[in-house]
Amino acid sequence: MEDLLNQKYFGNTVQDYLIAAGVILLGMSLMAVFKKIILGRLKKWSEKTETNLDNYAVAGLEKFGLPIFNFIVIYAGLNYLTFSPKATRVLEIAIAVVITFFVLRLISTTVLLTLQTRVRKQEQGEEKVKQLGGIMLILNIVIWALGILVLFDNLGYNVTTIIAGLGIGGIAIALAAQNILGDLFNYFVIFFDRPFEIGDYIVIDDKKGNVEHIGIKTTRLKSLTGEQLVFSNSDLSKSRIHNFKRMERRRIAFVLGVVYQTPPSLLREIPGIIKKIVEAQKETTLDRVHFLTYGEYSLKYEIVYFVENSDYNRYADIQQEINLQIYDAFLAKGIQFAYPTQTTFMAKDVPSVS
Repeated sequence: MEDLLNQKYFGNTVQDYLIAAGVILLGMSLMAVFKKIILGRLKKWSEKTETNLDNYAVAGLEKFGLPIFNFIVIYAGLNYLTFSPKATRVLEIAIAVVITFFVLRLISTTVLLTLQTRVRKQEQGEEKVKQLGGIMLILNIVIWALGILVLFDNLGYNVTTIIAGLGIGGIAIALAAQNILGDLFNYFVIFFDRPFEIGDYIVIDDKKGNVEHIGIKTTRLKSLTGEQLVFSNSDLSKSRIHNFKRMERRRIAFVLGVVYQTPPSLLREIPGIIKKIVEAQKETTLDRVHFLTYGEYSLKYEIVYFVENSDYNRYADIQQEINLQIYDAFLAKGIQFAYPTQTTFMAKDVPSVS
């Protein structure tokens, strides 16, 4: 038995191979016990807490921590054996690549979960989470590029030349894609400054619609007539945007005209009639009612009030009810609405004196 254990294969004895295998199997077994018992209890504990940070920590440990520890165990077992310099180098590179992969995945996932947690606390958080795809694409490119550079540096390669080449290439790409990079930068401006969000009704110059998608290069609106409007993010950042979703109340001003033949007593009653009608409506605040001016064919009254609601349909319902009640009240009082007319007064002929 001792002779069998001392036999050498590829520079290592059978005993060395058995010890290496034992280290790997023991480590794997301990990791399996940890995952089944300890990690299971940590999951149940994290589900009972109010914060989500411990849930993310446990999920990260299970998804990334355990695979890293498993590879460390494998490396510790194989490190007990003696390999040729070339095989040792290949093993070191393989272990470094695997560990770097999982570490970068852990960093990327942590950044994503942090952003999702922050965004979900905002208004319409779930809709904004869908916009994180473009930001995470850029962040992942940066994270993986830096991670690969660190990996090459740790493996002994000269990364100065690589960085210099990337710098020159980056300048060339930036010059060739100025418009694309401008839209990308303005995407970040829109996302963090939040002049509008998905679902908002906005007006840009003579175009208007509901925001249905905010992308890396373009933002898309659904117009009231049904077609899709596409704007580059750079154009939106340069434009004056009217965001009606942020409106808390509407100021309404309209004019009524009555005929010149209306008696003075009724002219004095009209402001009170209209005031009573407007104040009777829910979600309205009357500002003023005035006999404002003499028109070409009517005596004009201006009415100003506020609707304490941003919904356009609600405003239309209120205005319709006000119009109907004013019509009924004027009809009952015998007040006539004015419409474009011309009255011609003919003077009688005066006889000439001879």
